[in-house]
Amino acid sequence: MGLFFDVLSAINNPNQQASVSQLDSITSSLQQLSSSRGIQPTQMQSMMSVLGGALRPMLQKQQTTMGTNQLGGLIGQLAGGSAGGNSSLMQSLFTPQLQQQLTQLVAQKTGISPNLVQMALPTLIPAVMGLLNMGSPKPGTQASNSVLDTFLNSQRDGDVDLGDVFRFANRFLSPSSV
Repeated sequence: MGLFFDVLSAINNPNQQASVSQLDSITSSLQQLSSSRGIQPTQMQSMMSVLGGALRPMLQKQQTTMGTNQLGGLIGQLAGGSAGGNSSLMQSLFTPQLQQQLTQLVAQKTGISPNLVQMALPTLIPAVMGLLNMGSPKPGTQASNSVLDTFLNSQRDGDVDLGDVFRFANRFLSPSSV
């Protein structure tokens, strides 16, 4: 739940780029994917949990290779939409082999068909990048990306489970429907 609190803190911080409408847009894209592909909310939560668990060490490695600021910039570029518009950018961070590994891992751990997972990744990855980008500082301010920092530097204590983050985000955005 710690990562979700960082998202809320970023929304309330005038020096960070996060907003409620940004969070709503990200969760709406996942809800739309879920309903269009017949994925149950619990399955989506499981997919996000597994995906986050797999992306975290990959992004930590990228952070070591390129540095925190460059990684944050790349995440910011990927956060802007579907993979179709950023396919070369997406493949620079997530090679086809890596995407295949993610597909197999998520399918294996969730029981969702690999074909469905593969079709969902171009929506799921930008949604995760959008969430991680929410802690980015506004231009002209000196700060780090608190959401990305929490995600990358957690001690694997469950506070960065993306499935939980999106579940809490849905409750936050639509308290009466949960």
